[in-house]
Amino acid sequence: MKGQYLFLADGFEIVEAMAPADVLRRGKINLKTVSIKDNDKKVLSSHGINVEADLSWNEFKAEIAGSKGTDSNSLLVFPGGMPGSTNLAAKSELMELMCEHFNEGGLVAAICAAPSVVLSHLPSVKGRKMCCYEGFEAALEEAGAEVSKKSGVIADGNIISSRGAGHAVAFGLEILAALKGKEEADRVAVSIML
Repeated sequence: MKGQYLFLADGFEIVEAMAPADVLRRGKINLKTVSIKDNDKKVLSSHGINVEADLSWNEFKAEIAGSKGTDSNSLLVFPGGMPGSTNLAAKSELMELMCEHFNEGGLVAAICAAPSVVLSHLPSVKGRKMCCYEGFEAALEEAGAEVSKKSGVIADGNIISSRGAGHAVAFGLEILAALKGKEEADRVAVSIML
């Protein structure tokens, strides 16, 4: 699968989705938001804010149909929030796609509860340095990840993880640096007065 996508499920944390999406678009990444609902682009955040995604699940599947393999610019992003993270993880077709993408070297990024709830479905996170929302460490630790309770954002190979909404901009900048280099991430940081 090629492209850059951020997945939204009812109950997602709006800051953890929109702040990284904004940073990536400022960095000229053609990120598309995807509702995991088959034919509905409208998604309700955990705090009752309605968002319309760029694509419904069926539109996303049509867009990637026939796409073979991945490349260094391919990206899947999973915001946290509850029950948004559990709703993402319950979409078995999405979890299968994520595992295939990861196995082919594609970049996966998750924040808050999503590193634990969603990325714990990856074939192996053993030995990977990761972080997540406080209290969600167990699933990652059981899978063999080295979980930090201090770092706000951690990049380890093709996994980027973050602790929560307070780190959402830094999370977006780390993803941007992975895709386009530190210079572009620094340019965007300066443009938003960081």
